[in-house]
Amino acid sequence: MRLYLASTSPARRALLAQTGIEPVLVAPGVDEDAAVDSAAASLGRDLTGPELVAMLAVAKADAVADGLVAGETVDGFVFGGDSAFEVDGVLYGKPHDPEVARERWRQMLAAGGGTLWSGHCVVDRRRALDAPVPGPGGAGRADTVPPVRTVDASGGGPLGAAAFVAGVAPGGSAMVADGDHVVAVDSAVLTFADDMSPAEIDAYVATGEPLEVAGAFTIDGRAAAYITRIDGAPSAVVGLSLPVLRSMLLRGFGIAWHDLWAL
Repeated sequence: MRLYLASTSPARRALLAQTGIEPVLVAPGVDEDAAVDSAAASLGRDLTGPELVAMLAVAKADAVADGLVAGETVDGFVFGGDSAFEVDGVLYGKPHDPEVARERWRQMLAAGGGTLWSGHCVVDRRRALDAPVPGPGGAGRADTVPPVRTVDASGGGPLGAAAFVAGVAPGGSAMVADGDHVVAVDSAVLTFADDMSPAEIDAYVATGEPLEVAGAFTIDGRAAAYITRIDGAPSAVVGLSLPVLRSMLLRGFGIAWHDLWAL
């Protein structure tokens, strides 16, 4: 069973590889800023954390599912994911600039922590003749127990199916199905060390590690020593929630996690 990863993130690939899954990496080519700006303009407000990560996860998965990979149509499942870190109601993406990263760390430490939102979308693009057809549970097959709650993405306005997983509270998760899509949001609440010094911030930023990751930190790198508590799936903080992805495949499509192992 093939899993296409609509991302070139080494962290996401490593997460899957350590569980026995070797995904096909495909750059989705989505203009994330334009997608967010368009949705916000349609809504007349900024997107919340769950809305943003779920919408971009769907956009990335669709970009790969509906395209060609190495000149061939996709045959398998496509996963798209996105992450954002929220502190005191402010969403933090990738800082890019060292001074921006320093300021974000000052703000995060002043707040004591924040919430990592992780958006997920799985699209079924199996082309095998014996692939099961959708049952009464929507994307969930008739024999999946329990099936994923079915929604109609057209009722979600500019957010589509992402609108139906937008009510997640920090530390919680939600999952819905729409046709051959299963969409989910997971979250983890992080607590930072209360004695991190300005010198430690400068040293960490100087490594370059925080510049291209959501929230300006990683738990699978040098920042792990500065995070004292995680309430939620640690893998969600790295880039995708492995427990949620497993549940999406099982409840949405009747696919066991070990069916994707590279044996």
